[in-house]
Amino acid sequence: MREIVYLVHTSLDGCVEGPDGEFDWPVMGPELSGHSREMSARCGEFAYGRKVWDMMAAFWPIAETVSDDPHDVAFAPVWRETPKIVFSRTLEKADWNTRVVGGALPEVVASLKAEPGKDVLLMGGAELAAELTAHGLIDEYLVFVHPVVLGGAKRPFAEGTARLGLELVESRTFDDRVVLLRFRRA
Repeated sequence: MREIVYLVHTSLDGCVEGPDGEFDWPVMGPELSGHSREMSARCGEFAYGRKVWDMMAAFWPIAETVSDDPHDVAFAPVWRETPKIVFSRTLEKADWNTRVVGGALPEVVASLKAEPGKDVLLMGGAELAAELTAHGLIDEYLVFVHPVVLGGAKRPFAEGTARLGLELVESRTFDDRVVLLRFRRA
């Protein structure tokens, strides 16, 4: 059975974006970039909510032409080649080896988990993560804490997310600056 792994980057004050929606603050040093590629190899599909999908689809297909960051250059082909899922009630189709799924999340995700293959890596999406968490559908949480205070309002889970006990199974530092907190459902 495949698992749903939620990966999210946060600031020290627990924000996933700055006050104006900016996401220019995560620093992907060599160690963190390497770990990102390891996670991509572990998982057979990337998953997104509609808003994060729009951001990813606008950047990764052209990343090498707009960025010379070593992480961006290394990850762009991985992103393009990896199958993707977008959870959306409004999007009808998406490019870049992507399938769009809608409907009731418990049934849709149960079906995805039952498919053969590697785990599904959910990246970002506070509302989607909160809804999946509420239904007990996320198996593992990878929280990357960056050394920045953003003062934004958006958190890794939508407001009103129910209390959830988790078990810390790993903590690790990358590039002497970013801390991974890896949790599993208790």
